[in-house]
Amino acid sequence: MKVHDKLFIDGRWVRPSTSDMIDVESASTEAVIGRIPAGSAQDVEQAVQAASRAFDGWAAAGPARRAACLDAIQAQLKARSAEIGEVIAHEVGMPLEQAVKIQAGSPRYTFASYAKMLPDFEWREQVGNSVVLREPVGVAACITPWNYPLHQIAAKVAPALAAGCTVILKPSEVAPLNAFILAEIIESVGLPPGVFNLVTGDGPVVGEALARSPDVDMVSFTGSTRAGKRVAELAAATVKRVSLELGGKSAAILLKDADLAAAVKGTVASCFMNAGQTCSAHTRLLVHESQYDEVARMAAEEAAKYVLGDPFDKATTMGPLISATQRERVQAYIRKGLEEGAQLLLGGPDAPKGLKQGYYVQPTVFGRVAASSTIAQEEIFGPVLAILTYRSEDEAVDIANGTPFGLAGAVWSADQDAALRVAARLRTGQIDINGGEFNMLAPFGGYKQSGYGRELGRYGLEEFLEYKSVQLKR
Repeated sequence: MKVHDKLFIDGRWVRPSTSDMIDVESASTEAVIGRIPAGSAQDVEQAVQAASRAFDGWAAAGPARRAACLDAIQAQLKARSAEIGEVIAHEVGMPLEQAVKIQAGSPRYTFASYAKMLPDFEWREQVGNSVVLREPVGVAACITPWNYPLHQIAAKVAPALAAGCTVILKPSEVAPLNAFILAEIIESVGLPPGVFNLVTGDGPVVGEALARSPDVDMVSFTGSTRAGKRVAELAAATVKRVSLELGGKSAAILLKDADLAAAVKGTVASCFMNAGQTCSAHTRLLVHESQYDEVARMAAEEAAKYVLGDPFDKATTMGPLISATQRERVQAYIRKGLEEGAQLLLGGPDAPKGLKQGYYVQPTVFGRVAASSTIAQEEIFGPVLAILTYRSEDEAVDIANGTPFGLAGAVWSADQDAALRVAARLRTGQIDINGGEFNMLAPFGGYKQSGYGRELGRYGLEEFLEYKSVQLKR
């Protein structure tokens, strides 16, 4: 068991103001695998003041110096990738091979991409008689979730540091052990004291203290829509910059001429990745009424191929959910789907057979789902696919747009121009055409209640920058 009893503040490992600790559980065994400090508002204030003191020096360090630090961090992430993958496989439950590739691989790529981007980034430009400068926003609070814990940390911390901001990181208390690895790496590469700070604890204490602090200039938050609304409410009191990446209920539209086999396989894979615990998962499959029977059969068959089990067993292709609370939430949604009359094609709310420990839920597929039903409107965050039918392209677009969310989506068609035409009508932040791969340099973020602001690539860097206009006398 890994016990961390200190926080990383002002370049040092310091004892928190309280002795309270939080247990970290394995998603697959339910055993306690670690303990972390339950930080307080006092610890937050200490970190904020350290970040404030460090800001001027780090902002003045220049792109070359900051790029060198980011490159050193990515090198250490690469060296410890096997360890990171194993830790996150324990914490989150993603199968080990996937965890090493995705959970450990994407943070390394993110730090490397910003290191590469900085030297060529346009920090100033001439506009008429003005010089327009891009400058760091200041002290940034980064509040991150548990589903892709280090990926989400990197998507905030890397561009914040690249921009010249100083950072206080508050990782999810449910999957925080990976954040301590990053803090150890940052300590080893020698960032100036106060540039990066780690304060762990729960949202109502540490997260809210960060959002409330008058000395925090920006909050970048990823998590539930409910929690995001609370962050925005608290941050409004000091009119600080806020970036929110929240929930999703993304639709994959299969046009009549789509390659159904590829579309079904791709949609099921998106829905079930990380046991459905992905905000951008394609959890609604929209199919023309005339093709429903064929697609429903194919989806159930494809979903049945997933092997539920121990993340450290090479045969496993789907692990557990993160916690007992999440398991109960997902099972409740499955029961709700049955109550509201959806057709159960695979799975169900009962515990999977042969898995007595761990927070497992059966891969579940519903057919004949009404667009207004609970499981078609609310984010479930588990391995649950809802199949809906449409009779016209207009109706498909209306159904896809007919939730409070707008994070992601997909269109499948043999005619790429037709797919692009439909994509243009969808109110969502990113859309895959015929299984287009995720692009780590493209902007990631949503419309509507999926939040505002963008992460990744130069778009993520710009979130942490202010514009300053300097007018010159002609």
